[in-house]
Amino acid sequence: MKIGLTAHPDKPTAQALARHALERIADRAEVILSSESRAIAPDRPNAPLDDLDADVLVAIGGDGTFLHALRHSAVPLLPINAGTVGVLAEVDARRPGELDAALERVIQGRYSLEERMKLAAELGRSPLPDVSNDYVVHAGAVGKMEVFEIAFDRRVVGRIRADGLILSTPTGSTGYSLSSFGPIVDPAVEGIVVTAIAPFRAEARALVVDPLRTVTVRALEGDEGAVVLVDGQESLPVPAGDSVTVHRSPRRATLVRFGTAFFDRLRNKRILPWNEEFAAPGGSVADLSPPA
Repeated sequence: MKIGLTAHPDKPTAQALARHALERIADRAEVILSSESRAIAPDRPNAPLDDLDADVLVAIGGDGTFLHALRHSAVPLLPINAGTVGVLAEVDARRPGELDAALERVIQGRYSLEERMKLAAELGRSPLPDVSNDYVVHAGAVGKMEVFEIAFDRRVVGRIRADGLILSTPTGSTGYSLSSFGPIVDPAVEGIVVTAIAPFRAEARALVVDPLRTVTVRALEGDEGAVVLVDGQESLPVPAGDSVTVHRSPRRATLVRFGTAFFDRLRNKRILPWNEEFAAPGGSVADLSPPA
């Protein structure tokens, strides 16, 4: 089995966990480090993420690390949280034994693969990198609102004055979109989530549209134009008069999973809108699972 290994290069905790992971699996699998993580073991084979050929890519860090890996690699990703929230993570390395157990399951092939929708986009006529979370079209001047024109399938449907617009996947619905009061969307449901950032009118609502549509956003005011952020990791200027057109990508994000339900993952991270504990009649936490 070939296992790729990458870790956040600037987080000592992630680097230490990557060294531990390498020690656990080095004699049982062929391990290839990403070029960004070659300092973990300089004598080991390494390759750029775009060229890394493996059965599974183990990524250790936070959501930024995972999104970076998903952007540059099509290898199924096992996201291991060494950060704070880590919504995408399947494993929390801060819990004793969880990392070792996950690596053992990967070695034994006891995992499933979950595919998730990505978005693609064009800035004018130039393609942008695919995203697993979101594109953000923001006013070009800090602290200044902009009027954005929105079109579905090239047909203008309206305008909104706001700091910006977030165009997210269902995966990205629990990221920046959620902090702007967008809906949580089950990743099994495909759609494009359109959420305004700090809209001038409080009645502005987020919208989930058919994934087969295109969504075009154009800034109408100001000489500064706008900027587009790609998964929060790259910022590009949008010249005045140009637009950003977003649509479903033909490519997919593939995650390694061990059976944790999506809503359980969110509940454990206190992201669901209902987080109060509830008790069964006997005083224990209620479990609505059917009897064995």
